[in-house]
Amino acid sequence: MPKNRIEKVRAAVIGGSGVYQIEGMKIRSTFYPQTPFGKPSDPITIGEFEGVLCAFLPRHGRGHRFLPAEIPQRANFFALKMLGVEFVIAISACGSLKEELAPRHFVIPNQIVDRTKGRPSTFFGNGIVAHVAFADPVSAKLSRALAESAREVGVPTHEGGTYICMEGPAFSTRAESEFHRKMGYDIIGMTAIPEAKLAREAEMSYALLAMVTDFDCWKQDEEVSVDLVVKNLLANAENAKKTVADLLPRLSQMENEYAGALAGAIFTSPESIKPGLKKTLKPLIGKYIR
Repeated sequence: MPKNRIEKVRAAVIGGSGVYQIEGMKIRSTFYPQTPFGKPSDPITIGEFEGVLCAFLPRHGRGHRFLPAEIPQRANFFALKMLGVEFVIAISACGSLKEELAPRHFVIPNQIVDRTKGRPSTFFGNGIVAHVAFADPVSAKLSRALAESAREVGVPTHEGGTYICMEGPAFSTRAESEFHRKMGYDIIGMTAIPEAKLAREAEMSYALLAMVTDFDCWKQDEEVSVDLVVKNLLANAENAKKTVADLLPRLSQMENEYAGALAGAIFTSPESIKPGLKKTLKPLIGKYIR
């Protein structure tokens, strides 16, 4: 199959640190388009897993080339939209801000706090305005199924909680880590924003599989070394792949609860939107704006 021929795919997995491929996937094609926002982080692999078509994209690129703030997130999600993706499982390493959320545990958060600085987080602007509802930043249905799959493969898994997305690339100071704990946050990472926002604008159900590697830096009696973090990262990555393998076949029966997220969210009158812009954003707005 030609590399840029579009094949409709309902589910996508975004791999984080340590997850650069999914074993067991029968590769069918790759997709590496030029989007209005540039090219994705890496060619998107389209494969079949137990009869289910799935797209896989390593967010940092193979070889881990992009800083969190450098990831071409708009291009990533626009490309996934071009494929017809409705469900996104985002895998991400994170630090724990609570004693009970130990390394090698999984957390499926239901809230996100954005502390990033200036990352492009919308497909809109430059002549078209849209405001999507974002009170619940992840899909409850997809998150529940994800937690069930993680437990099925034997991973200690915590449902709910707040993920704070920091700018990075440096990790927290002790003062910042203690502040985040006092605010009641549960885990900390660097990539859920703008992913969750873009997924909502693209009318996708998004769930986050956060893999705990360490206790951030608040737990001073806990040794945190690069070697230990890498070992935890690799163990988490293997468990994440098993979790995804269990989850994917379930998605064929699941409905996308955010299929109409843009309905009523586009504030700009259709006659005020330039024809070229309508054409450019057609994969996103085509069913609302002619």
